[in-house]
Amino acid sequence: MADYAIGDLQGCFTPLERLLERLRFDPARDRLWFVGDLVNRGPQSLECLRFVKSLGERAITVLGNHDLHLVCVAEGLEKRKGRDTLDDVLGAPDRDELVAWLRTRPLMHVEGGFAMVHAGLLPEWTVAKARSLAAEVEAALRGPDYRRLLEKMYGDKPDRWSDALEGIDRLRLVINAMTRLRVVDGEGRPVLKFKGEPGEASEAWVPWFDVSSRKSRDHTIVCGHWSALGLVVRGDLLALDSGCIWGRELTAARLADRTVVSVPCPPREGPED
Repeated sequence: MADYAIGDLQGCFTPLERLLERLRFDPARDRLWFVGDLVNRGPQSLECLRFVKSLGERAITVLGNHDLHLVCVAEGLEKRKGRDTLDDVLGAPDRDELVAWLRTRPLMHVEGGFAMVHAGLLPEWTVAKARSLAAEVEAALRGPDYRRLLEKMYGDKPDRWSDALEGIDRLRLVINAMTRLRVVDGEGRPVLKFKGEPGEASEAWVPWFDVSSRKSRDHTIVCGHWSALGLVVRGDLLALDSGCIWGRELTAARLADRTVVSVPCPPREGPED
């Protein structure tokens, strides 16, 4: 039995099939952890959703920013973007079932010394605190008034955590951190506009995982989202977005021993984001 964490799929189902062949994945004994962004930009979002959903308890996936975008588009709350490749999902006969399943995925998963989240955690959050905050978002997304959250989910403010935050401001900041975070400024505030490589960031900005006072260092954080960062394997971090959608690689890491397996992906055009 093995648990494998896999980087951002973004609709790249054929590379996933090749990767699972390399891993000799057996759904009867193994589990797959997906870091979010199952959909969008790639050509096979529908296949990715159907496959991961079909695995049932053998797959754990957390919500990414592209997953939430699909939910909002399907609910008629957001317009499609120019580079979206979501038509196959939106036109599928099982569209409503797939979107509802996606909406009810966790925002964070914690197990066995690992904590999986799509993007990152704010420095002042312990893993226990972050898991509690994720549960607040999950309850809202799974509840009868989930559209109220989706309608007001987007925005870059507030940008500083406080336990006194309430309502949509509280939930929005949690979602932004866990699905969009790459770097923080000197006061620990997320800089959500930055999408480049770490060396391209302002000297005043630090990758969220390198903040010296970060309180989540007692777990290995498993994440994706930052394709320009690429693969990072270290004691407290498994960053697994190795840029499949941009023609690089799709990567899996066996959690028990950090063994990494990657397969090449077809070249694509356009800036990375």
